[in-house]
Amino acid sequence: MNKRAEVVFIGSGAIASSLGNVLAKDGTKVTLLSIEDEVVKSINEAHINPKYFPTFQLHPTLTASSDKSAISAADIVFLAIPSIAVVDYVITNKDFFGTETILVNLAKGFGSDSAIIPDCLKTQIKNPLVSMKGPSFAREIINGQPTAFTIASENAAISKVLDKLFLNTAIHLDFTTDIRGVEYASILKNIYAIIIGIVDASFDSPNLRSLVLSKAINEMRNLMTGFGGQSQTFFNYCGFGDFSLTALNDLSRNRTLGLLIGKGFFSQDISEKVVLEGRIAANIFYEQLQSKGVPESEYPLLTELYQVFNTSYDIGKFVNNILNDRMQR
Repeated sequence: MNKRAEVVFIGSGAIASSLGNVLAKDGTKVTLLSIEDEVVKSINEAHINPKYFPTFQLHPTLTASSDKSAISAADIVFLAIPSIAVVDYVITNKDFFGTETILVNLAKGFGSDSAIIPDCLKTQIKNPLVSMKGPSFAREIINGQPTAFTIASENAAISKVLDKLFLNTAIHLDFTTDIRGVEYASILKNIYAIIIGIVDASFDSPNLRSLVLSKAINEMRNLMTGFGGQSQTFFNYCGFGDFSLTALNDLSRNRTLGLLIGKGFFSQDISEKVVLEGRIAANIFYEQLQSKGVPESEYPLLTELYQVFNTSYDIGKFVNNILNDRMQR
């Protein structure tokens, strides 16, 4: 790819707007594809995304559109919509993608009830599919803060295309061929961020936090490898980096969920109204592990969190239970 790449983001949310703005400032032609006409109008006329960054002036060359034909001109398409919507969107609109268009999955979550997005799409499309995950709050990106992502692709040439795309920006990349590991790490970190939130709501103790972080890291790595990922992937930006961001910062929705649970404020009403990736993922992982016959002793933290979500649970016992690696019902 010798010419300057043209980029389309499917979605006009926080991550699409922030990364799109970074690339537009660097001279890349970027279009945000949105189903919200008022957002399209505001971005094109006022250079503001009123839903996500209402006080931030976007770069004037960043454009938005509701016309899916914009996809056809793109060399690289970033999938920046909720994970549960990605697979249907790509399959439904695959005729818009050029045969060599690179699809970059930014979504962190399962693509169906139990499968990661690359597994859902591998027999449905011929386009190269890349995973891009990392510790990346959108408000930091849009304000120009250095931010890291892991690029996962089986094709080294594609990795070089993305490296070139972000070369002169504040986005820092590392690379791996372990797509499964990157996808699973990005899902698991939401689960274990909830656990850290519960612990921090109960005890303001750096010692205890570090203890549970260590347990969480080991359990996450074991689960990631058990589902086909490579152990070293956990030490890419997508693994430990993304987990530490999500588990230790109050901007994280899943950490906040843990804090609510730990303080006794969580309710079914909250879970139904808010997108809580970690809760959904915890149930999926637990049920998959149970179906494979993996003993609960190999994932005690996940098992305890599953009980929190699915039984009448005394949250006051949570910390003692995970410290003792036993489940007191």
